[in-house]
Amino acid sequence: MKYVVTGGAGFIGSTFIDEVLNQDKDPEIICIDNFSTGFAKNIPQSFTVKTVPVDISTLTGNNENTNKIKKEVEGADYMLHFAAKARVQPSIENPIEFNDTNVSGTLNLLEICRQVGIKRFVFSSSSSIYGDTDIFPTPETAPMSPLSPYGLQKLIGEQYCQLYSTIHNLETVCLRYFNVYGDKMPTSGAYCLVMGVFAQLKQLGKPLTIYGDGEQRRDFTSVEDVVQANLLSCTSDKVGKGEIINIGNGNNKSVQDIADIFGGPFEYKPKRLEPFQTLADNTKARDLLGWKPTGNVEEWLHNYINENLRDNTN
Repeated sequence: MKYVVTGGAGFIGSTFIDEVLNQDKDPEIICIDNFSTGFAKNIPQSFTVKTVPVDISTLTGNNENTNKIKKEVEGADYMLHFAAKARVQPSIENPIEFNDTNVSGTLNLLEICRQVGIKRFVFSSSSSIYGDTDIFPTPETAPMSPLSPYGLQKLIGEQYCQLYSTIHNLETVCLRYFNVYGDKMPTSGAYCLVMGVFAQLKQLGKPLTIYGDGEQRRDFTSVEDVVQANLLSCTSDKVGKGEIINIGNGNNKSVQDIADIFGGPFEYKPKRLEPFQTLADNTKARDLLGWKPTGNVEEWLHNYINENLRDNTN
């Protein structure tokens, strides 16, 4: 099988490549990344993995970058689109830059898939699309009310996928991730999530910053489970027409619960514009993909702290 993996140097994309190499005896993998947030060290060293450094927002028309990528991806079975600028708060500050990658970049890739005949496009979407919903667990049919440019951009990406399935018969699947954690998660920079931020602050010996009272709850989902959902989305004969599928563990923990595992001290700041709770209804993933989450965030986090942060915890 030939896979095209965008964002392959990032947290989820590189973990996906790891798993493909574990499962497939002779895969061909094209890794596309501009290394704006990903790291070359994340990409497995294998003769079956070829890395093409390019910014997906530049893949328009028949320019040099576009023609180069078309040549590299021709004959691919699947494109797994992980590349994104993927944070809520920075998207509020830089909406145009985020739109260039998250909307224009996605459209560029869909058009390349259509032109070269890639079989299926698997899109990494986000539970940010739901905004501050009051329906829990949240099904895919819940009203969509994004609170940020990032959430809106992911919604537009889903709609483009569905449109390309309808008018071009390109097989697409859209996976809405809930709060992904795991090995390789970033612990520095603008794109790290709450566990990464806590890990960084703990390493620096600083108080853990909590916005609001810490009672906001998140459906923390293992990166290994997310990777399995992507692999199943490639092969399931029940999807391919732009289906929207939640990928979440199906239970949640408060930010304070996570902070308590790291240990204090804590510094509380005014709450930010963000959903109070996320909790996935993952019935559709189970039914269409045969997917079942296996991750336990508390168990994983205790192991992570013991291996990486024990000298810095209370």
